[in-house]
Amino acid sequence: MSQFDLTDDQRQIQEMARAFTAAEITPNAAEWDEKHHFPRDTIVKAAELGFGAIYVSEESGGIGLGRLESALIFEAMSYGCPSTSAFISIHNMAAWMIDRFGSDAVKQKYLPSMIGMERLGSYCLTEPSSGSDAAALKTRAVRDGDHYVVSGSKAFISGGGENEIYVTMVRTGEDGPKGISCLVIEKDMPGVSFGAQERKLGWHSQPTAQVNFDEVRVPVENRVGGEGEGFRIAMMGLDGGRLNIGACSLGGAQRCLDEAVAYTKERKQFGNAIADFQNTQFMLADMGTELEAARALLYLAAAKVTDNAPDKTRFAAMAKRLATDTGSSIADRALQLHGGYGYLMDYPVERFWRDLRVHSILEGTNQVMRMITAREMLRQ
Repeated sequence: MSQFDLTDDQRQIQEMARAFTAAEITPNAAEWDEKHHFPRDTIVKAAELGFGAIYVSEESGGIGLGRLESALIFEAMSYGCPSTSAFISIHNMAAWMIDRFGSDAVKQKYLPSMIGMERLGSYCLTEPSSGSDAAALKTRAVRDGDHYVVSGSKAFISGGGENEIYVTMVRTGEDGPKGISCLVIEKDMPGVSFGAQERKLGWHSQPTAQVNFDEVRVPVENRVGGEGEGFRIAMMGLDGGRLNIGACSLGGAQRCLDEAVAYTKERKQFGNAIADFQNTQFMLADMGTELEAARALLYLAAAKVTDNAPDKTRFAAMAKRLATDTGSSIADRALQLHGGYGYLMDYPVERFWRDLRVHSILEGTNQVMRMITAREMLRQ
């Protein structure tokens, strides 16, 4: 139709992800949330469609798609469960970092099992004392022959205690970003341990825990990239991760909007469906408009990241900020339109309200997204 329309191939990918979500995720998501169940069997089924290595290169065994196609997949899966979709997104980010920056040895060691999601990957950057100030991380790796000896802790790690592979940012040199390197650390390496599972507001279908390293010996061949390149690698991973988490907000927001439209057409007050009231119509119109605007910016940013455009980081930050704030706002208004029923677990909007809220915090807070955007603008 135009340059702004999806291609036939992209629509087929979108429909495949929607069909998988309708069959495997949406019918089960409420139970996963209520029982805090980690649906590993469903995640492995997603890998059978290639969703464990969406933008891992075909040469390495992935399906080699672009970031827009990836966003379409995560948006579709989040319509059923943002928590599970976001978990798969983080695994993809870890696999891509190994594929993009790892040596042949580290790729051969880890990617085959990650592509099928027999082994799951976590991204480990945040620490108890360094969140937004990620370059201040203290987890240290000291070279000892053909190994690094790693000590420290990582906080809020999706997959902590469950996943087998931890793509970890460690300090190998001076203070600041230039002293950071990236290592692949395995769950069963001596000295790796985990804190208790975090008790969270949302994201109940995925485990989250602190990861601790007590003099863990990691082979030098497990380094991803060169010494001192870890922070740059971590930030490049986040460009894509921010798009994915924004896409998860879009999918969750679309579900909330659809639920609100259906509910307001059925619910009657004062003798009329509440959808007939102008106030309701104005709310729905604003929700729909804001969602489409956020979607358009995110798709544009995804295309820029795929093309390695000079302004890709700024657009990824802007798109993440807008999509995640918009997603939370739409979920909140959808809950309001459900009235008291929206506060009950019998209706899905309360789960989406809880799950989408954290998207404004992780992959870089939305305050940091504003800092990145302004910094890039002022450099021009």
